[in-house]
Amino acid sequence: MTASLALLALVLLLITAGLGEVWVLRRRLARIPIRIHVNGTRGKSSVVRLIAAALREAGRVTCAKTTGTLARMILPDGRELPIYRPGGANVIEQRRIVGMATAYGAEALVIECMALQPELQALSELRLVRATHGVITNARPDHLDVMGPTPEHVAQALAGSVPRRGKLFTAERDHLAILIAAAADRGAEVVAVTPADVAAITPEDLAGFTYTEHPDNVALALAVTGSLGVPRAVALRGMHRARPDPGALTEHDLDFFGRRIRFFNGFAANDPVSTLKLWEHALRRTPDVERRIAIFNCRADRPERSRDLARAYATWPPADHVVLMGTATHVFVRAATAAGLDPTRLVLVEGERVDAIFERVISLVGRSAVVMGMGNIGGAGLELVRYFQNRARPGPGAA
Repeated sequence: MTASLALLALVLLLITAGLGEVWVLRRRLARIPIRIHVNGTRGKSSVVRLIAAALREAGRVTCAKTTGTLARMILPDGRELPIYRPGGANVIEQRRIVGMATAYGAEALVIECMALQPELQALSELRLVRATHGVITNARPDHLDVMGPTPEHVAQALAGSVPRRGKLFTAERDHLAILIAAAADRGAEVVAVTPADVAAITPEDLAGFTYTEHPDNVALALAVTGSLGVPRAVALRGMHRARPDPGALTEHDLDFFGRRIRFFNGFAANDPVSTLKLWEHALRRTPDVERRIAIFNCRADRPERSRDLARAYATWPPADHVVLMGTATHVFVRAATAAGLDPTRLVLVEGERVDAIFERVISLVGRSAVVMGMGNIGGAGLELVRYFQNRARPGPGAA
């Protein structure tokens, strides 16, 4: 056999193998009648968990997969398995999740979109998930280096996950027209969650959660499950039983040798719009504290995020101290001071161990303080959350 014939045979073999993989994936997808693909800037993991929990409560055999703080496969009985990634995160792993869901006989698969690049978001939907129901939580300015440079570009990138001839559910309002246009192109029906829908989420509805859940997320998840015939009361009962994502907003009260501290885990909110909302929420919850302390966890591989947050923070209600942890904190320092932040408020703990960071924060508290972590849950962010959580006293604040 000549070299050219051998090369041709190899190419044909690879094409055949590829077509075989596509055929297997399509067969597996066809065995899962409800496929819900969740995308958006903020709240994806929480919405995945809410929808899956509601469907489980309604008796549907449901698998789910989150990509957020910690990648997890959620089984039909609610147990969670870590996602093993020997070669790092890759959108192709969604095929493996589909295979696991069919092995469990899933009637429904709720899966979080893990792609950032616009072309990969479209590929994930059109080739790997082929959703019956798409969800786009919101479109906010984050990952602008990949999806930007403007919030409109972010919305256009997220629109790549609109399902073909399916239903699209969204709580996005500012860029809804972009999503509607994308849905029209793919023959999808749009169900937009309105401010009235969000207002219908009562304090009693939210009181059932052991953590701080956002009304927008609950209203969006209820819209999806309601379209699938799940009664509202049943859906909420299941949602209240759902295990929160490690990046969910939680509050922890500490009485540390006479110092009164309320710590808010807002590390997973890493775009300026979402982070400001959480910071204002934390301040409203703690009007009588002596000090306000903001902790930003920076990452060297996310310099644009640090710059965006720093510039935005300079216009927010100020903290008495701004603690900078993680890596490449100088990016935050330069952007924040250029935007007018008083540099004497900055406390640099880059490279410090978590126990040393905790002690440094405690030294700034005075008699009472609100402390909030922001920026990135990765790196030492989650470890610091656990450090505060393990020292919290039982009670409403120690969610």
